[in-house]
Amino acid sequence: MENLWRDEEAKKFTSDLELRVYTSNLLGRNDQLVLHGGGNTSVKTIQNGEKILLVKGSGWDLVSIEAAGFAPVKLAALLEMAKLSELSDSDMVAGQKAAMSDSSAPNPSVEAILHALIPYKFVDHTHADAVVTISNAVSGEENIKKLYPNFLIVPYVMPGFILAHTIYEMTKGVDWTKLGGIILHNHGIFTFDDDAKKSYEKMINAVSKAEVFLEENASVNLEHTLIRSDCDIIKIQKFFSAQKGYEVSVVINQSPLAKFYASQENLRSFASRGVLTPEHIIRTKRVPLIMEDTNLEEGVNNYKKAYMEYFHRYATNEMPLDPSPNYMVIKNAAVISFGKNKKEAQIVSDIVEHTMLAVLRADKLGGYKSISEENSFAMEYWELEQAKLKK
Repeated sequence: MENLWRDEEAKKFTSDLELRVYTSNLLGRNDQLVLHGGGNTSVKTIQNGEKILLVKGSGWDLVSIEAAGFAPVKLAALLEMAKLSELSDSDMVAGQKAAMSDSSAPNPSVEAILHALIPYKFVDHTHADAVVTISNAVSGEENIKKLYPNFLIVPYVMPGFILAHTIYEMTKGVDWTKLGGIILHNHGIFTFDDDAKKSYEKMINAVSKAEVFLEENASVNLEHTLIRSDCDIIKIQKFFSAQKGYEVSVVINQSPLAKFYASQENLRSFASRGVLTPEHIIRTKRVPLIMEDTNLEEGVNNYKKAYMEYFHRYATNEMPLDPSPNYMVIKNAAVISFGKNKKEAQIVSDIVEHTMLAVLRADKLGGYKSISEENSFAMEYWELEQAKLKK
């Protein structure tokens, strides 16, 4: 993985926040690290004699974040929240908002408490494809331990307060100087340091280690056989516009990767094993529509029926989201993504593109394994994730 830090460029930035913006943008430039709003960063500083966490604001992308995109939150208040045994989403949001030194700033990231817990000035968090691919394999726990022997390795738990409190408990008495970073299974990676450059470079080096491992152990040869080219895009667009109640934009992917993915045997089970990292589910849903040997109307009706069964298995007082698919895989033809506009459809397509390669590579490591169906539902219907879409 290329290190994008440039000393000459970095000399222009002198304050803590300027350096935080710079390295956040560097992380955001690499879609192997973060996609469309993914990941978050922070810096601890002093404002008016008080310790403040400047953390990525909700709704900002790392690639384009500016100083105004960081939410200033009183560090002491966040650390007190981490000690609580329980904290509802609404109370967490309200507590973080109340602890802000500037109420006009964006809402802090849902990971603000976790950033506060890490006792270093700069904290970087990404959903690096290579790291998550390895951890999403059946052999993930074993391989992650071997690759990152000095990292804190955390089993999957729900992001937000639950994750922060879990790490609070796990790190009691831990010597942080001996930790190279944190791996969150099925989720991502944290690195940190008191120096912006070092924290960034720790991320690049850690992810590079995972990339080398995949090159040596999980290379994918994108061969395919029969490929159809008879996708009636106009028909598909009209059909899903009627299903969703608005004019749908579509992105059709017939890249070598998409063609190879769509040509797999047992496609329905192969392509329906869940998301690469939890936050993707609000864009893609847990699984796509698989079109093999049914017509479009029958396929969508079956998909919607299965979605509602999934909803009722786990729902408490939630209202169901639109049960129609957000992307489809057509056997031996293409992968097609949908959105309310071209940008939204492209976001879905980008996420699916990264997921496809990860699935193929994880299968080389014993099999791809995402978070459970129950955990997927919790993320899909988490009010703090749904709020991102509204923005």
